[in-house]
Amino acid sequence: MKKVLYTVILLFCCTALPLHANGYVADADVLKVNNRPAESERLFRSSAVEEKIREVVALLTNHRLAWMFVNCFPNTLDTTVYFTENDEDGQADTFVITGDIEAMWLRDSGAQVFPYVRLAKHDEHLKRMLSGVILRQLKCINIDPYANAFNRHPKPDGHWMKDITKMIPMLHERKWEIDSLCYVIRLAYEYWKVTGDTSIFGNSWVQAVENILRTFRDQQRKDGNGNYKFQRRTERQLDTMCNGGWGAPVKPVGLIASAFRPSDDATTFLFLIPSNFMAVTQLRNAAEILETVNRRGDLAKQCRELADEVSGALRDYAIYHHPKYGPIYAYEVDGFGNQLLMDDANVPSLLAMAYMGDVKITDPIYQNTRRFVWSEDNPYFFRGKAGEGIGGPHVGHDMPWPMSIMMRAFTSQDDAEIKECIEMLMATDAGKGFIHESFNKDDATKYTRDWFAWQNTLFGELIIKLIDDGKLALLNSI
Repeated sequence: MKKVLYTVILLFCCTALPLHANGYVADADVLKVNNRPAESERLFRSSAVEEKIREVVALLTNHRLAWMFVNCFPNTLDTTVYFTENDEDGQADTFVITGDIEAMWLRDSGAQVFPYVRLAKHDEHLKRMLSGVILRQLKCINIDPYANAFNRHPKPDGHWMKDITKMIPMLHERKWEIDSLCYVIRLAYEYWKVTGDTSIFGNSWVQAVENILRTFRDQQRKDGNGNYKFQRRTERQLDTMCNGGWGAPVKPVGLIASAFRPSDDATTFLFLIPSNFMAVTQLRNAAEILETVNRRGDLAKQCRELADEVSGALRDYAIYHHPKYGPIYAYEVDGFGNQLLMDDANVPSLLAMAYMGDVKITDPIYQNTRRFVWSEDNPYFFRGKAGEGIGGPHVGHDMPWPMSIMMRAFTSQDDAEIKECIEMLMATDAGKGFIHESFNKDDATKYTRDWFAWQNTLFGELIIKLIDDGKLALLNSI
């Protein structure tokens, strides 16, 4: 019944495209008839990205899938990238908004441009733009390592300036999230590995790593609550922190406290497990750069020692023995023995840990966790007439996020499961050809955020990965 529903929706949505006699759209029309901005209105153009789009379209026989790919993959470049070739210091500078919010999140911006890095060695203009993103992110960390989102220019009257925390005009929002700092290292490391460019690893980089180490150690909370607290006047419970802004108590066991989740929702127990896993990976990546490029063995050693400490604490505190699934990873813990069993769609998540490279896909505890989070035993898993997936309290009940469906596909070893995910993504776009933040499980025309560039570009990344993994026949069977 589910596959019949998907087929009906797909056929309905295809009517928006000019059909030829064979019932499909010609390749040339897929490239021309799309929902991208007019060329003159696109914020950034990459010859390598345009060539990749043409290459993928030529391979896909499902023309609606090709149409969605054309819309989605370049969406970050088309609509969110503000690139300056030379700033006042003679460096590239790139400010990346999320889409419908004109602020730069460290997490979102790092994830939005990540799929383009692999193409940078074929496009000097793209390479320069990406270096500008990293350099801007390093500047942001050095402004305030606890902040999650930044303004392009100072805003003394910014929306959240009345939050009870140390706000300054360059900050859009100051929610402390471990992954914000990790995404910067992830992007810089991938950029270095692909391009070999070391020019980004100057004084700002070293200072940023020092700030990251200082912040992570502070939020291990071994000596009191640390230097960060946050409160907001709001009716949304998870937009503020309890206990006068310090959050719930934690026992110092070596894990790093995260006041907020990647969804920008407050944590229940502050030791957020997926983000601690990400910290281990990215501290080790930072150590490799510091040792190889900067010849800073002392700082590299500090990164590795902290990574080892957090990794050991994860082994001791992150695992819950579930009566149905066996040992699984908890979502949050507090070091006292309390554990929160759920998953949230936003990445890093438990489901996404294998995609992020923080655990091996064959890890039996991860596989048990994966079965748990994609089930109704996860309180934020929703299944309905339109589709299924993981959501979270940020949007609320019955609203799965396509991001979770993509993470399921990224981490799947089952072709039937991957195919189901792609079909579901195609059937829940409300006919727009873009991926939304979330959709109602029973009616995909009810969704949040028309313009959310991260999910769009991630969809393009997924299609390219599946082709690279030899899954073209699977895509063309849809």
